[in-house]
Amino acid sequence: MSDLKRTANESPLKDVIDRWLKAYGLDGKMKELDVIKAWPDMMGTAVAHRTREITIRNRTLYLKMDSSVMREELTHGKQIIIQRVNEKAGFEIIYDVWFG
Repeated sequence: MSDLKRTANESPLKDVIDRWLKAYGLDGKMKELDVIKAWPDMMGTAVAHRTREITIRNRTLYLKMDSSVMREELTHGKQIIIQRVNEKAGFEIIYDVWFG
């Protein structure tokens, strides 16, 4: 049993994976996926049901909506969307929102 003890140079798997993602520049992409997955929680079910596609490219959140009325309402609340997304990510992941 003594052979299975953790030594000082061992790290928890989560720390190793986090370092690996950061080293390969994938930590930001993982945060983008977390934000996309959390869209219904951040914006509510009404907005989530009207959202057909969500992507993040070049620090811009691209949203395809199936309702022109919802798209117009969200256009007026761009700063709130940016704030919620960045709070969820834990850093400034987006600077702008584009509606299509």
